[in-house]
Amino acid sequence: MLEIERKFLVTSNAFKTEAFTQNRISQGYLSSVPERTVRVRIKGNKGFLTIKGASNESGLSRFEWEKEIPVDEANVLLKLCEKGVIDKTRFEVKMGNHIFEIDEFYGENEGLIMAEIELKSETETFEKPNWLGAEVTNDNRYYNSYLSQNPYKQW
Repeated sequence: MLEIERKFLVTSNAFKTEAFTQNRISQGYLSSVPERTVRVRIKGNKGFLTIKGASNESGLSRFEWEKEIPVDEANVLLKLCEKGVIDKTRFEVKMGNHIFEIDEFYGENEGLIMAEIELKSETETFEKPNWLGAEVTNDNRYYNSYLSQNPYKQW
């Protein structure tokens, strides 16, 4: 239940030709309080409810609990969410022993493309693709919960 991930900006669309899957995602927040975000997500034809705790001091680790829920229930819960539903496509790219999840955002966050990689430890090394840009793991502006309230186009 511990999520360890690093986030990076993406410098080109080259990842799209390397992706083995892609899914449209809509997600909203029932709570965007950093100490306990509660997210509702529709990914493809599946619904999910996710609770995340605050990040640790390094910004790399935090508690995460996720449960698949019926997509019709997720649609109802999205209507209860705070303003600012996130709309994006997630591409998955295998690189070495890891999978990068690359999110291309739309709407008020259009222009933002961000990659995440989940790790087994904070010190684990990984292969970096040439389209990977600056690391933004410790920058709270790149949390989806922040983007839902403070869209990228308004920065």
